[in-house]
Amino acid sequence: MAEAAKERTPLGRVVGASLIGTTIEWYDFFLYGSAAALVFNKLFFPSYDPLTGTLLSFATYALGFVARPVGGIVFGHYGDRIGRKRLLMLSLILMGVATVLIGCLPTYAQIGIWAPILLILLRLVQGFAVGGEWGGAVLMAAEHGDAGRRGFWASWPQAGVAAGSLLSAGILALMSQMQSETDFLAWGWRVPFLLSALLVVVGWYIRNRVSESPMFEQALDESEIPPKLPAMDVFRERPKAVLLGAGLRVGENISYYILTVFTLTYLVDVAAESRSTALNALLIGAAVQFFAIPLFALLSDRIGRRWVYAFGGLGLAVWSFVMFGLLGSGDNSAIILAIVIGLVLHSAMYGPQAAFITELFPTRIRYSGVSIAYQLTSIVAGSLAPIIALSLYKAYDSALPVALYVGIACAISGISALLARETRGLRLDEIR
Repeated sequence: MAEAAKERTPLGRVVGASLIGTTIEWYDFFLYGSAAALVFNKLFFPSYDPLTGTLLSFATYALGFVARPVGGIVFGHYGDRIGRKRLLMLSLILMGVATVLIGCLPTYAQIGIWAPILLILLRLVQGFAVGGEWGGAVLMAAEHGDAGRRGFWASWPQAGVAAGSLLSAGILALMSQMQSETDFLAWGWRVPFLLSALLVVVGWYIRNRVSESPMFEQALDESEIPPKLPAMDVFRERPKAVLLGAGLRVGENISYYILTVFTLTYLVDVAAESRSTALNALLIGAAVQFFAIPLFALLSDRIGRRWVYAFGGLGLAVWSFVMFGLLGSGDNSAIILAIVIGLVLHSAMYGPQAAFITELFPTRIRYSGVSIAYQLTSIVAGSLAPIIALSLYKAYDSALPVALYVGIACAISGISALLARETRGLRLDEIR
């Protein structure tokens, strides 16, 4: 059965489907983050000063991360029992519906307090859906691929995250440049959310052409009975793997949302740069990162996951102290450089990460294992990162505490990688 599945779906098509599907789902998720930094503070929290309104907007943004571990556990449970593919299709639909409905929401001026309440509910659905997306997309690529190049193949869903960020920032930047401030706030911001409906149709078609993971089918044939509670098995059998995943993730997760969300607020509300300048810098950074992620993953296949990951974590820990000076310099080239180098160093962590975490768990509980290890950290890392950063800046009127926050987190990830066991070249079917 495993060999038949491989013949039905060439690896290139599997990787392409994982990349495109992940791009669409993270486009939806990141679109909310960009809008939270630029729009939602004015439309859903208009009674506060700009920074406080943004802080409240980031609070609704953070709720999506709270829902992500729940989605990871639920999708992981069924993904380990009935297969990876079905759960990926479901996550795509849930994310698309929630995103389109956000684009249809009335504002605070139209329905009062119900506007932010509905926004929060739809954000929870987004978080739940994306919580199940990552594990399935990564495993479809990793379990179809070979051990020698697993880092490279498994990194393409990771590149889909950068592509989703690029797409969401690009469409928002286009709408922002084509419209006046008044028109953009009145209706232009809704267009990128409504476009999700078209993207989901494309994603559904592409993912539907991919067969189930052959490794999952083989494991199911060998054991005959799938695990009853795979999440419980993960904590009982692989607690160290979950802790290692958390260590690897904390700096990577915090730094990413500082780079892609908080910097928008910092540039527009603190450094007094235009919205288009901030979005264009993020666009360039995301475009560079899209190519950097698979390149660092390929490097990890050659010299090992640990060294590449540690370089990214420790390098970004140092760069965080340089970055904010460049962001506040008023020079467009310096702003772009700050974000591009930050995202390249982040890519050194994010590229090998999918294979690194995948290689920690056996097939029968792998969907649950990777989802828990990846998503659990997001509650205290990515979800709170923009809120903590903005609060630190407001409290001290300085970016130095923010740089210290990012630097410590990235140092933890870099050290975690150095302390981990090297897993490059490990065969997934041999992990017990």
